[in-house]
Amino acid sequence: MNLRDKLRGLLVRLYARRVEGHLDHAQVPKHIGVIMDGNRRWAKASGSTTVHGHRAGAEKIEEFLGWCSETDVEVVTLWLLSTDNFDRPRDELVPLLGIIEDVVRTLAADGRWRVHHVGTLDLLPAGMQRTLKEAEEATADTAGIVVNVAIGYGGRQEIADAVRSMLLDAQDKGVPLAELADSVDVDMIGRHLYTGAQPDPDLVIRTSGEQRLSGFMLWQTAHSEYYFCEVFWPAFRKVDFLRALRDYAARHRRYGG
Repeated sequence: MNLRDKLRGLLVRLYARRVEGHLDHAQVPKHIGVIMDGNRRWAKASGSTTVHGHRAGAEKIEEFLGWCSETDVEVVTLWLLSTDNFDRPRDELVPLLGIIEDVVRTLAADGRWRVHHVGTLDLLPAGMQRTLKEAEEATADTAGIVVNVAIGYGGRQEIADAVRSMLLDAQDKGVPLAELADSVDVDMIGRHLYTGAQPDPDLVIRTSGEQRLSGFMLWQTAHSEYYFCEVFWPAFRKVDFLRALRDYAARHRRYGG
């Protein structure tokens, strides 16, 4: 690292401390959703392989969660694999699934996070299904941040699964269809989502400069604030995170009012 890079790094750290010092913890979002985009473009820009890009993105996760724990965030949803990602070439998808499975194991072994899977289990390999189940069971009593790992996740699929779960639940209880139709409301559907009784995301961060949701938590983000960051996910820094929190705190959430 040359002198210019060292000076730039020092200035960024000093600036991050300044932003953090002015951060109002009372205005920190309790639930943050993260669309971790840009692993492949980061790898291409650095002259590396796609697999290396995914590994670099995976290594960023625990660092990010550490920042969240310093700022009183209670729930984090990490979008690790969408339903659309299964259309990727096998030579990219297979290593990616292995990297994601390692991420889940690492989070469970850390001891600070309560791991919860959101997504369609049936889409995932049997080994990953076991890993997710073991991670949830091992961290069920952990008092730290709830970390939703969105794997095999699609927003439309989640809503479809919620409606299916609601219908099956009514069938098990012997509730007639007409009675169910009369009782369906927003809260009932919400209880059958993957996130269940969790609070909806206050803030959604998407890296890499893309300004779209791509189907991320379509139901839960109806009133969320969005922060789009130009930085690719593997290069996402604490100062970028703090800027997102500062931007969120400066907004006035109206909830349609």
